[in-house]
Amino acid sequence: MGTTVQSIEQLREQVLAAAAAGSVLRIRGGGTKDWYGQRIDGQVLDTRVHSGIIDYEPTELVITARCGTPLAEIEAALAERKQMLAFEPPHFGDGATFGGAIASGLSGPRRATSGAARDFVLGTKLLDGSGQVLSFGGQVMKNVAGYDVSRLLAGSLGTLGVMLEMSVKVLPRPIRETTLRFETSEIDALRMLNEWGGLPLPISASCWHGGVLTVRLSGAEAAVEAAARDLGGELADSADDFWSRVREQQHPFFTNTESLWRLSVPTSAGAIILKGEQLIEWGGAQRWLKVDADADMAQRIRRTAAAVGGHATLFRGGDKEVGVFHPLAPAVAKIHQRLKASFDPSNIFNPGRMY
Repeated sequence: MGTTVQSIEQLREQVLAAAAAGSVLRIRGGGTKDWYGQRIDGQVLDTRVHSGIIDYEPTELVITARCGTPLAEIEAALAERKQMLAFEPPHFGDGATFGGAIASGLSGPRRATSGAARDFVLGTKLLDGSGQVLSFGGQVMKNVAGYDVSRLLAGSLGTLGVMLEMSVKVLPRPIRETTLRFETSEIDALRMLNEWGGLPLPISASCWHGGVLTVRLSGAEAAVEAAARDLGGELADSADDFWSRVREQQHPFFTNTESLWRLSVPTSAGAIILKGEQLIEWGGAQRWLKVDADADMAQRIRRTAAAVGGHATLFRGGDKEVGVFHPLAPAVAKIHQRLKASFDPSNIFNPGRMY
């Protein structure tokens, strides 16, 4: 307990000093996602001083841990009890932390069927820009002003404060998993995924690239075997390694690229015709586009995504002057500004990281 109080006090002192000096802080864990978002400025506030699993109740399917806890430590503890973080957060490096996984809000291949990172956040403790420790979530206190603050923090990239600890829901690992491959065109792959999406099939991940659709089935033995018979296809070798490489962007598609765009669109959207190479995940809802894009191309990408009811993010590389994240509607931008002012009145936490 003493160590916990000491580490919180260390972080608080750094926050108060920055607020008093009018300087800015760069909230950072393992730094494996430093490239994500707009610019990052300021003195590093290292969350790794505040580390460790606080509570884990396998029977309740809940784990609570401090922000600086290595993500690998969380996953190892869950694996011992045959449980998992069902949103499959990418690490993007050996130093990934629990806080960074939630702050980035990124999810892996299982997201389409299990849910996003924010869907699993139950409660948080936040160190705000005034040095106060605030608690949110069903386990601790009622949320305020109509916002589910705990889930709001997922994907906020540390712009609202330091997430000291988080409680998240976990799920049992599937009893059986099988991966199938189908040689098919992009158009046929999207059609198949939409048809299968309307059936009671235990599909937990999908990936189309280069004329091959790869599908993972997860669940009970009988359900997975029956689905595999119905779908056909070719049984894939080294399936766990394949999905890990897709999650960590070590798949060959993600190499040798100047800029990588992430398009989030409805699964019902047909083939998106844009210059560049694509990889499709999440039943068609996530389209990765590898292309060298100038400002005009960036606008075209965003217009194309918006036309089908989606949005586009400059995920890696490229010219960030075009804006990493899809521009917000004026009303939504005002909500963002008010939330930022409420939690970080001195604007010291990761200013400009998102917009």
